[in-house]
Amino acid sequence: MTFATLVSNIVKIVNNGLIPLLFALAVIFLMINIVRFFFIEGGEEGTQKGKQAVLYGALGIAVIFSIWGIVNILLNTLNSII
Repeated sequence: MTFATLVSNIVKIVNNGLIPLLFALAVIFLMINIVRFFFIEGGEEGTQKGKQAVLYGALGIAVIFSIWGIVNILLNTLNSII
């Protein structure tokens, strides 16, 4: 097994298993917090916590997409070099 094959296998695992799983968990987290923000009363403190949780969920999705893009760019670059 060469180094290129090893890297390719790791990237396939990340692209096909880990990233979709993380994305699904982030979307579920975001949806739960949106429901909590709109339908569960918690006063001013609850509203602030809800806003923060929704923001963190949206940022998590953005970070996951960024990582996915970076991994694909690196994969395409390495495949064109090798």
